[in-house]
Amino acid sequence: MVPSAVAFDLDSTLAVTERPRDRLLDEATDAADAPALAREDYLDAHSRHLVSETREPIFDDLLSGDDDVTAEDVADAYREAILDALEPVPGAAGMLADLRERYRVGLLTNGPVVAQRGKIAELGWEDSFDVAVVTGELDAGKPDERAFAAVLDALDVDPSEAVYVGDHPDHDVRGAKAAGMYVVQVVFDGGPDPHPAADAHVEREDLPERLPELL
Repeated sequence: MVPSAVAFDLDSTLAVTERPRDRLLDEATDAADAPALAREDYLDAHSRHLVSETREPIFDDLLSGDDDVTAEDVADAYREAILDALEPVPGAAGMLADLRERYRVGLLTNGPVVAQRGKIAELGWEDSFDVAVVTGELDAGKPDERAFAAVLDALDVDPSEAVYVGDHPDHDVRGAKAAGMYVVQVVFDGGPDPHPAADAHVEREDLPERLPELL
């Protein structure tokens, strides 16, 4: 199979935060004078709101019954904390530019519109993809096949002609495979184990060098 398009996950694949996400969540709740929140609870709530405009519904769930702080305040503080700590994987920008000389290049990222579009802008990557799809703008998030269909339609390619690159075993690997795409799983220390359903695995630090070879 010779691909004509490559689509990427964003978080933990192309971009990371210099401080752990649980610490950033603590920074946000401290800044907003909100109760401490567990990262696991946040991720659970996040999974229920993959098609929202902002993170406010997430924090509405987590702060239920607390009248002293608003979900908007915490969402704003968390967004600012993440953007402050966000950084690209070394070599990622150059890799995207090089790939676009040979392939259609897309992004499919789970999450609220404001949060994910803000990350793309913070990284200066508004023009780094042929298409960038945020699930907050869709009817479903990854691993739902409709999310992958959206980026494939935007790229104007068949699933069999597209490669998806991401780290999450369920959202990325299983989701993209179910959509009929070739999948490269990004792995890293402290991240998920390599999933057997992926067609290939690559260490995140080696992604800019190795991915073109795999394609």
